[in-house]
Amino acid sequence: MSSLGTGGIVSTPVFDEETFGSSAALWDLLPVGILVCDRNGVIVRHNQKAAELWGRAPRAGETMQQFGDAYRSLDDDGLASAAEVMRSSVPVANRVIFSVHSDGLPLSILLNLQPLKDALGNCAGAVACIQDAGGLNRTANMLAESERRSRAWLEALPVAVYATDSVGRVTFYNKAAVELWGRRPEIGRTMWCGSWQLYWVDGKPMPHDQCPMAVALRERHPIKGANAMLERPDGTRVRFRAFPVPLQDDAGNLLGALNTLIDITEFGQAEEVRQRLAAIVDSSQDAIIGKDLDGIITSWNKGAQQLFGYSAEEAIGRPVTILIPHDRLDEEPEILSRIRRGERVERYETVRRRKDGSLVDISLTVSPIRDMEGQIVGASKVARGIAQRRQAEDIRQRLVSIVESSSDAIIGKDLDGIITSWNHGAEALFGYTAEEAIGKPVTMLIPADKIDEELDILKRIRRGERIEHYETVRRRKDGRLVDISLALSPIKDAAGRVVGAAKIARDITERRRTEEQRQLLLREMNHRVKNLFSLAGGVVTLSARSAKTPADLAGAVRERLAALARAHDLTLPDLSAGALKAETAASLRSLIETIVSPFEDVEIHDRRVSIDGPEVAIGIGAVTGVALLIHEFATNAAKYGAFSLPEGRVRIDWSIVRNMLLLQWEEEGGPPLEPPSEESAGFGSLLARRIVGGQLGGRISYRWNRDGLAISLSLPLAALSD
Repeated sequence: MSSLGTGGIVSTPVFDEETFGSSAALWDLLPVGILVCDRNGVIVRHNQKAAELWGRAPRAGETMQQFGDAYRSLDDDGLASAAEVMRSSVPVANRVIFSVHSDGLPLSILLNLQPLKDALGNCAGAVACIQDAGGLNRTANMLAESERRSRAWLEALPVAVYATDSVGRVTFYNKAAVELWGRRPEIGRTMWCGSWQLYWVDGKPMPHDQCPMAVALRERHPIKGANAMLERPDGTRVRFRAFPVPLQDDAGNLLGALNTLIDITEFGQAEEVRQRLAAIVDSSQDAIIGKDLDGIITSWNKGAQQLFGYSAEEAIGRPVTILIPHDRLDEEPEILSRIRRGERVERYETVRRRKDGSLVDISLTVSPIRDMEGQIVGASKVARGIAQRRQAEDIRQRLVSIVESSSDAIIGKDLDGIITSWNHGAEALFGYTAEEAIGKPVTMLIPADKIDEELDILKRIRRGERIEHYETVRRRKDGRLVDISLALSPIKDAAGRVVGAAKIARDITERRRTEEQRQLLLREMNHRVKNLFSLAGGVVTLSARSAKTPADLAGAVRERLAALARAHDLTLPDLSAGALKAETAASLRSLIETIVSPFEDVEIHDRRVSIDGPEVAIGIGAVTGVALLIHEFATNAAKYGAFSLPEGRVRIDWSIVRNMLLLQWEEEGGPPLEPPSEESAGFGSLLARRIVGGQLGGRISYRWNRDGLAISLSLPLAALSD
């Protein structure tokens, strides 16, 4: 039989019940724990030291494996290895196992297992020698477990934590620190901090030996919240606060330091936002007021002071009802009730009282204020004076009314030429409704040959110019062209930038027609005066041929000038009644006889003028036009044609065919004539064509014969009888 030593089993003993069952007192004196089991692993013997190490004695029939499981062995090869030893007969030497004592404290044990054989060499059991591993006592185990637990707790913290030794070498950091730094520093070599780069809060680089941890180690006192900024290897920057704490032993010796880093990037951004909002609120021209759910004023900006006259010191802490007229006090409970329900009150127009007692029209927007838990704790009220806005709105409404009721077309457009407004006058002038026009390009009103005008107009508008009395042509919805006069003014926004144009268009078709008629009348008057002088000279010459004495000449001239005056009267309408005297306008025949009578030498039926045709009545509306035509023919004959020579003759005849008057004026015996070119055509020809084609709706043609002019007229009877 071999002996058992404290360092392990030297040889394989033979199991002897008598030997291992005796000398109990000697076993209890051993400084190591002894456990003996039979071939089934049932513990048959143990000493007092084994019970002390395990914290209790094994129970009757308890196996070596059950005994080990009861103490939650931390090693898969713990006491359960006894069964393997007995199967394999291979001993276990100096194996350290970790378990938990019955009082819950960690336990480190040095284990030796030796198989026991019977006289035949078969495994009959095993003996185990256990002792405190390396001579460590329970206090050391407790400290080791405490450190392990502390590290586990630090690792589980959601904030960055790391530790250094007394000279600043990093000895520990948790997962949150790695996430904050964006890297893993080297344990035992990285100094003071695991950050890639450090910066002061103003963005200037910070040397690592000036970081909060280095300062705390150097000065041996904790730092409560030092602000700094770090840069990760990927370039992102993080604002943080550091809380380094030096660690000392009981003798005051520096052991190291523990630092906690808190990411305040979001808090910094939130603070910046808060400061910006505070600056906006303070500088706002609107009155921004805070109040609690009892209606007590809690904040008051400069805009509130300007609007209501109270300073912040005078207003804060007082009920908001100091601003409410007595007849509107019921508004505040209703507003607070809605705020408590989480509602927002928008653009509520009402009246409030200023410090001096005057009333002011305001627009209110009231929003709930919530705390961190989302509970409504008050309200934010934005009040804006709207007296000027109401005045502006009244002015705007009046202007809108003026624009809408204007007979002129008033159109708004942007700088791209898109129509933005359209009044009734525009609808009446151009035929498009507002729905049809707004949003469409203004070029839909412009003829193709006038498009360049719009480009020039927009250029001038962008330069801020005003365009007045610009006369042009535009197209209506039905395709007809209309003469208009335009006036355009730039439209500017609140900042004074040109954003569009207001266009006033006025129909000048009638004005142009009137102007054309006026010009025509002036030309006609000039033409008639010249003709009268020419005719007067011709009358004198004609009368001189047949007069024998001065008295005869004077009488002939007088009679012919009187006849010429009567003929001239026929070409002028009676402006008071629009009618021609009955005795001179009974028929076409009498009209012709009256007009040509001044050019006769003797009686009307002399061979100089031949008149023939059926009776045709001339209506009031056609007399002037027909008289002007015949008078023009006779005047031209006297100036250039048959009446200018003594031997000249004129034949005038007419007939009626299919409700049309066909009249022929034929001259012969006059001077040779050449057809005039279009450029040399006189006012008389223009007047004749306008009367025939425009007023009477007929046709006129000229034949320049060798011996005199021939004129053919075709006139509707309906136009003559009008």
